[in-house]
Amino acid sequence: MRLIQGCVQRLRDDEGGHVMVGVPSLVGAIGAIMLGYGAAGNEDFVTILGGFVLAAGIFVTGLARHRTIDYEVYSRLDQIEGK
Repeated sequence: MRLIQGCVQRLRDDEGGHVMVGVPSLVGAIGAIMLGYGAAGNEDFVTILGGFVLAAGIFVTGLARHRTIDYEVYSRLDQIEGK
């Protein structure tokens, strides 16, 4: 358990920003799997829930990418322009 916890902490503390964008993508992937499973098995609740989880994952991935990557780029541009 400590090994997994250490790996997660190293990924979180990494300056590459992979966790901020990667985790919501993983949520979207789980939603896509749920959506496919529900559609294949004609399970309405799982299909609807999978669609919502997929949509949330896609939305949060874009939001996290914008927050972690785009804000930093824009702040650097503002510093260069002297704003």
